Amino acid sequence: MTQIRPEPTTNDAGIPVESDEHSLTVGPDGPILLHDNYLIEQMAQFNRERVPERQPHAKGSGAFGRFETTGDVSSYTKAAVFQPGTKTDLLVRFSTVAGERGSPDTWRDPRGFAVKFYTSEGNYDMVGNNTPVFFIRDPLKFQHFIRSQKRRADNNLRDHDMQWDFWTLSPESAHQVTWLMGDRGIPRTWRHMNGYSSHTYMWINAAGERFWVKYHFKTDQGVECFTQDEADQMASADTDYHTRDLYESIERGDHPSWTLKVQVMPFDDAKVYRFNPFDLTKVWPHGDYPLIDVGRMTLDRNPTDHHTEIEQAAFEPSNLVPGIGASPDKMLLGRLFSYPDAHRYRIGANYKQLPVNAPVAPVHSYSKDGAMRYTKVSDPVYAPNSKGGPHADPARYGTPAGWHTDGDMVRTAYTLREDDDDWGQAGTMVREVLDDDQRERLVDNVVGHLLNGVSEPVLTRAFDYWRNVDKGLGDRIESGVRAKRDEKDPKAADQGNPARSSMQHKA
Repeated sequence: MTQIRPEPTTNDAGIPVESDEHSLTVGPDGPILLHDNYLIEQMAQFNRERVPERQPHAKGSGAFGRFETTGDVSSYTKAAVFQPGTKTDLLVRFSTVAGERGSPDTWRDPRGFAVKFYTSEGNYDMVGNNTPVFFIRDPLKFQHFIRSQKRRADNNLRDHDMQWDFWTLSPESAHQVTWLMGDRGIPRTWRHMNGYSSHTYMWINAAGERFWVKYHFKTDQGVECFTQDEADQMASADTDYHTRDLYESIERGDHPSWTLKVQVMPFDDAKVYRFNPFDLTKVWPHGDYPLIDVGRMTLDRNPTDHHTEIEQAAFEPSNLVPGIGASPDKMLLGRLFSYPDAHRYRIGANYKQLPVNAPVAPVHSYSKDGAMRYTKVSDPVYAPNSKGGPHADPARYGTPAGWHTDGDMVRTAYTLREDDDDWGQAGTMVREVLDDDQRERLVDNVVGHLLNGVSEPVLTRAFDYWRNVDKGLGDRIESGVRAKRDEKDPKAADQGNPARSSMQHKA
């Protein structure tokens, strides 16, 4: 096979770039720098590729409800929304990642799980998925990942070969792909799946103490999933099944709910923990950091106009209220820019004035003008000023939600820890979390996916990919693919397996 020599990557001005995978940070664990022009170009251009549906998460729907804090986590955060007894209105949107607005709800795909809390201190958005991990850990690869799951440029078809080409060249994807190809890759309904922040956030209490936190929304309906065959049948019968199920369940008074639990890590533990706690491809084992009850989320009101209340809903991780901050999670730091930038393009510069996005807290900002603005602006329109305009009040905001970092500006992966690698947690999941039946379905799902157009050398890399997760699992997947190809076309199978073909010729 002819080896293709790739051209060097450049930015859109033709200037060579330093890395396809790593953002520019201060030290391996430091913040991402705004003057990483290539990262900004990649994210900003990606957000403008399509009009008007969302780039990822285009297919989805949602509902309104409330959150009631029933536990006491005030020792960890001063955020008003999480103080004991507080009730907060909210909006939740569920979605698939890769499909377009008209795609089936029941494709094998992660599900978006986005929550907008209309708190007394401003809107707080938790933008997560139904999995606790993700495929990549650096935002420079996000655009490429999504394109690998979308449609080819030539024939406009989704392509498994393209998907596995990206995954097998990105070993950090192994943990999420194991989730995706397992039972939870296709939830039975949105009501029967968990939601996770996936990212690590910072919590700050009234005394200024800082903690790291992960969110887990546990479904009170119980986790239920479709098999691949059931999902395929439902995709044929009702492409909007999940959308219909949520709407009709709320309509008949069957209001779904989720219990919010968090894992809390003491601030200094992050420096020595065996896994990098900010790596989006990793979980924190519950034995190390047990779940703590926070409260309950209930959905009890359907939208009355889907476009106005759901399609124009804008969720953004940068909506962080006092008591909640970002972490050194590189994917989170990239999304702080990417999401609001996408909304400004897709909906308009004044998207936060739309009723579904407007906070219940009063707004005193210096934003002005732009298309479709209707909130009146009065002088002064600049800061600082001596004319009575609003001014920042550090005492009200409290202790800055930051962390210390230093080091050279570098493009590199996170600093490796004691148990850090790309395969370990995925292998633990396969061997210790899944039972025999679940492992069997995982093998069947992967085999079926690989048989759908995945070519060499990607196919061989896929077998090695799964052997790195678990050797026995990888062997079973290769055997399953080879056997099914033999059934369809023995000659083609021999051509795809040079070693066996050579043995037969010698015989």
